[in-house]
Amino acid sequence: MGEAIRIIGIDPGLRRTGWGIVESLGNSLRFVASGTVRSDDKAALATRLCQLHDGLAEILHAAMPHEAAVEQTFVNKDAAATLKLGQARGIAMLVPALAGLVVAEYAPNAVKKAVIGVGHGDKKQIHMMVKVLMPKASFDTDDAADALAIAICHAHHRHGVAYRMALAG
Repeated sequence: MGEAIRIIGIDPGLRRTGWGIVESLGNSLRFVASGTVRSDDKAALATRLCQLHDGLAEILHAAMPHEAAVEQTFVNKDAAATLKLGQARGIAMLVPALAGLVVAEYAPNAVKKAVIGVGHGDKKQIHMMVKVLMPKASFDTDDAADALAIAICHAHHRHGVAYRMALAG
């Protein structure tokens, strides 16, 4: 059957970046850990990005995941907020890449479809299905629950063409 693959899902945000780690073996998933890296919203942007970097780097060093998945950024009406989210997302992609991991990216609708079966749903539905899929899962914030959903999505799609191409590139 092979070895279990440890996957970290990351839900990027400047104030709170959620992370969730699962192990995938065949069709089974096992909850490992989840949490939230926070930045000081009174600090300068560069300092906040460093806080996110350092927090994620510490988690990757301790958990030793094999693969990473990050949610793609959606564009909203506030251009400044979208730009800041994009910078936090850059950190969320950079940290696992620096650790030697290939980083998969998933659209929010793909994550929802993988977890709740449809591309549109609210946070309560996602959290409920994360708990159904992994009854031992615990999460301290919505961001951590979303990160677990991203890891679950990756576990379902990791053998797809796009991911194999990323591995080859």
